[in-house]
Amino acid sequence: MPKQKTHKGLKKRVKVTATGKVKRGRTGAGQLMSGKNAKRRRRVSSSTMMTSTGAKAARTGLCQ
Repeated sequence: MPKQKTHKGLKKRVKVTATGKVKRGRTGAGQLMSGKNAKRRRRVSSSTMMTSTGAKAARTGLCQ
């Protein structure tokens, strides 16, 4: 039986840390930044960790 392939779209969007947490970028930072206030622009520029249920699904998608 062949090996499961990694989900390439997910691989480009998330990264697994050394402790096994899944790190992702925040949404809303793609375009139209001039219409957003400075506090919101700073917040969306940083990355964050996924929730436990989303991270579990992401790890299985990355490890296939």
